[in-house]
Amino acid sequence: MTDLLQDTIPVFKVDRQVQGQLARDLSRVEIEEATDGLKTLKMTLVAIGTQGHAPAQGQLYLDGQILDFGQELEVSIGPADAARIVFKGRISAIEAVFSGGREPHVTVYAEDALMTLRMMRRMKTWKNLSDADIAQAIAAENGISADTAAPGPTYDVVQQWNQSDLAFLRERARLIQAEVWVEGDRLCFKTRANRHGTAINLTQGGDLLDITLRADLAHQRSKIKVSGFDASARDTIAEEAGPEAIQAEIQGGISGPDLLRKAIGERESYRVREVPLASGEAGAWAKAEMLRRCRSFVTAIGTTAGTADMVVGSTLKLGVVGKPFEGDGYYVARVCHAWDRKNGYRTHFEAQRATLNGAGL
Repeated sequence: MTDLLQDTIPVFKVDRQVQGQLARDLSRVEIEEATDGLKTLKMTLVAIGTQGHAPAQGQLYLDGQILDFGQELEVSIGPADAARIVFKGRISAIEAVFSGGREPHVTVYAEDALMTLRMMRRMKTWKNLSDADIAQAIAAENGISADTAAPGPTYDVVQQWNQSDLAFLRERARLIQAEVWVEGDRLCFKTRANRHGTAINLTQGGDLLDITLRADLAHQRSKIKVSGFDASARDTIAEEAGPEAIQAEIQGGISGPDLLRKAIGERESYRVREVPLASGEAGAWAKAEMLRRCRSFVTAIGTTAGTADMVVGSTLKLGVVGKPFEGDGYYVARVCHAWDRKNGYRTHFEAQRATLNGAGL
């Protein structure tokens, strides 16, 4: 094994005990997370070899002695002086693969603390609560703490219809463009402005191994409208949001709605999946939908030579990627830390930015 692979091979703890044989037998590990929460791990191990002081080879990792369902699995990665914990969760699945002419493999799957919410389904009515209040209540129902910072309307009634707590929280987050994740054993439910990740500089030709950047007007809109009916006031509801929704997040360049108006013309869209019962709800949902579209105007899909500090919520400054796409303001919306014996440590990411450089475009 090369020094590069040795320096970046992950370190595994099972129930807080370092298990060096997992690194020895590791073929590949992937740890993935996105803005909707539930960090997952997939780890493939060579499942034949010696164990302990036994002189003969035998099958490994299928007897429950080292890996078993429900055990806590922690993974750190990176050089010893800069290693970071990139996963902490519990084993949820174990898979064995036997194929002629190949070494047998065992693949282990694990999920972070949101697994508890994923497996709890409810039929429940929530009254006089905001989305952040609902997140607090769901955390308490599952015996964990919560950290919420997601301003939004208070609803008279919200129904949870045979949904898992995680699916329901994701739905509530989508309505107001909040994000869901865990820090340790604490549920976080926050809008993007209240999620603070690391700041990372990446240069193409350096740590940035490859990247694909795209500015796309297909889903950009000049205005988002939401309508409904307020039964108590016996009046229609009509709210809208325009380019002003994204202004607080940009520091120069041209936004998707501005470029849309210049290149094609004004285009409006209606949000119709949900029907608001109050003006406050309609206004919040219109703004959230406008934010969602604006934020995804520019996308960057790339791979680095292993960036342990990168998390969902990190902000990126990209260099030597072409004038329209240069600079900072990129928000990491998905990240996958991967290690295998061929390539060593790699970090794959998807990032978003609301603007393109160059008003002349």
